Amino acid sequence: MKQNLIIPITVLVLLLSIKIIPQEPGRLRGIVTDSTSGETLAFCNVFINELNSGSSSNERGIYLINAIPSDREYQVTASYVGYRTHQFTVFIKPGRLTQLDIKLVPLSIELQTVEKVGAKIIEKNTTDLGLERISIKQLEILPKGVETDVMRSLQFLPGVRSTGDVSARYYVRGGTSDQNLVVLNGINIYNPFHSLGLFSVIEPDIINSVEFFKGGFSSEYGERISSVLNVITKDGNKNSFGFKGSTSLLTAKGMLEGPIPGGSFLVSGRKSHSNNVLKKFLNDKTVPIDFYDMSFKLNYSSKDFFGNAKFSLFTFLSGDDLVYEDPTRESFKWNNNIVGFEWLQIYDVPIFSRLGVSLSQFEGNIDPKGSNLKPVRNQISDFSLSFDINVFFSNKDEIAGGIKIKTIDSKLFYENQLGVESDLNKFAGNVSFYGKYKFLRYDNFGADIGTRINVTGLNSNSGFSPEPRLSITYRIFPTLALKASWGIYLQELVTVSDENEIISVFEPWIIIPSYLEPTRSINYSAGLEWILSTALSAETEVYYKKINSLPIVNEKKYFEYEPDLVKGKGESYGYEFMIKYSRDPFNVTGSYSLSWAYKELEGLLYYPKYDARHTTNILFEFNLGAGWIGSAVWSFSSGLPFTELVGFYDKYYLVSEPGAQFNNGVYNPYLLLGDRNLGRLPEYHRLDLGITKKLKLFFANMELSLNLINAYDRKNIFYFERDTGEQINMLPLLLTGTLKVEL
Repeated sequence: MKQNLIIPITVLVLLLSIKIIPQEPGRLRGIVTDSTSGETLAFCNVFINELNSGSSSNERGIYLINAIPSDREYQVTASYVGYRTHQFTVFIKPGRLTQLDIKLVPLSIELQTVEKVGAKIIEKNTTDLGLERISIKQLEILPKGVETDVMRSLQFLPGVRSTGDVSARYYVRGGTSDQNLVVLNGINIYNPFHSLGLFSVIEPDIINSVEFFKGGFSSEYGERISSVLNVITKDGNKNSFGFKGSTSLLTAKGMLEGPIPGGSFLVSGRKSHSNNVLKKFLNDKTVPIDFYDMSFKLNYSSKDFFGNAKFSLFTFLSGDDLVYEDPTRESFKWNNNIVGFEWLQIYDVPIFSRLGVSLSQFEGNIDPKGSNLKPVRNQISDFSLSFDINVFFSNKDEIAGGIKIKTIDSKLFYENQLGVESDLNKFAGNVSFYGKYKFLRYDNFGADIGTRINVTGLNSNSGFSPEPRLSITYRIFPTLALKASWGIYLQELVTVSDENEIISVFEPWIIIPSYLEPTRSINYSAGLEWILSTALSAETEVYYKKINSLPIVNEKKYFEYEPDLVKGKGESYGYEFMIKYSRDPFNVTGSYSLSWAYKELEGLLYYPKYDARHTTNILFEFNLGAGWIGSAVWSFSSGLPFTELVGFYDKYYLVSEPGAQFNNGVYNPYLLLGDRNLGRLPEYHRLDLGITKKLKLFFANMELSLNLINAYDRKNIFYFERDTGEQINMLPLLLTGTLKVEL
């Protein structure tokens, strides 16, 4: 009888073991694209309804959801601003990677800013402190001013400052403008500005996605210590040919895109055609600025060639000329030339890799001719080879690493105000590695632990230089998260610019000389994130930044053997708050910053020119229906510092005349200046209003925008002319318009 029981007992144990041992979890991966153009959609929300969790596509439109209970069907929802929300049914197999590519249908012109269902997913353990993401549709509703400009739009974020209406240059949490890394398709841009810094060189119509890290960025980014702006451009329409053209009071531009066998292409160009608007920026002074930018991108992918691989070739050119007809007036010229190749590989297992080769060149010249300016000639050539790899584990953890080999050839000739010439030329190479581990296995806790290591540096004092980084997130409640980050950052390339200049034509780049150490910064930040509802969220953050070995131009250089740069220090700290509300038909964003920034030179502290104690921005968008969108932007800032004039005196100058036996003397007025930047300009505030109409006319989509800048004509002071005492104001009340046509 015992023998008769053995078989049924064995069968019962086997059946119970099958039920007790859980199925190995599965994974879901795919690429999110626009159904009409095939363009990838970055930061799209992909949500598994039954699990109440999901993920967002990355900057290249790729999403991955790990650790999904397997052997069952799920309803997957994909939502993206400006597109119809779609649901899909997918079966997750045990231990398998399921591919679900998603194509979303754009909403009609009348509705494309209305549907925002699922516009925010609670990614409970995302380590994204200090990160702002901007997608294609969000670019369309950014504050326009004269034209939509990505870098000007950054100035509405807390912690980001400018020095006024006349500059798109931005300063992040007390850092200088050269401490901001600008990356276009993985390639560094050294002078990302047109027209004395008034506009950025990146045409918004070619942009697919923008990521802006204003602090706490992880180890894959190096070379700068304050912020990172990562811009990915569109690939071009994969399904049909199209043309988009637009004109404004300042520029005319066009973009052509279309399919090729196995891929797509995109060509764009922009050219200035009028200086009338620029005169308003420059206090009605005629400045003959002529600028252009153009780009070309070619993409190819085929399942028969390296499987899930995508190859891209990218070229970007920009240039500015400021040449007066008067032969005695100075002239300025500067340009960027960029070319890059990228191989993006998606493997059958959850691994991504990227290989990039690029060349980025910048050249700028100041020819004084018969003016009192001093000559400047600057060239920099950056050749880079990089490889990155990302591995995703079934428990949701991730590991990433990479190597970058870089050579820099920098040349700078300039003459200071005392007439002393400097010739700074250097060629150097850098090899750096990075690695990081993202600990994401627990829903309420996440950590990004990594380091960047410079094996060889551009500066001979760099040597072996580790840059450890740490970022953590702890979700206290489902709607409340605590985030913090810490890191060490290194910078070996800086600009040589006069801090007293009101407008910088361009900022020449050099490798930090060997008699100085590389700039090193230690950054701390912590904050809270509240998600109060699907429509309302808020963020608050505090930060502290300490900068050692900060290169500062030696204004006292009198002899050629004296150093061009001297060692200074920097420190900044502050508090930031931002609140967002988004529910049809309103979008409202408000932000506030309280900040302090200092520089230290020879034991003396002073405020940098961009230090402002209080900053507030309020952005309001209202969907009026039928393709009409209204907007309003109000900005306030405490007064910026300046060096006050305390008096004059007659200074005796010796003048040598040809044939004269003795020197003759003359008396000229000499300015007496107070302590550096102890004065403060009055407060700055401005209201901009805008209205946009989108319509379809025959075979074309059209968009007409009208913008009223400085609606109540506030007389914001730019600076005072020291010689005359004249008050120079920023932009007055100004009406601008833009017409776009898409075929």
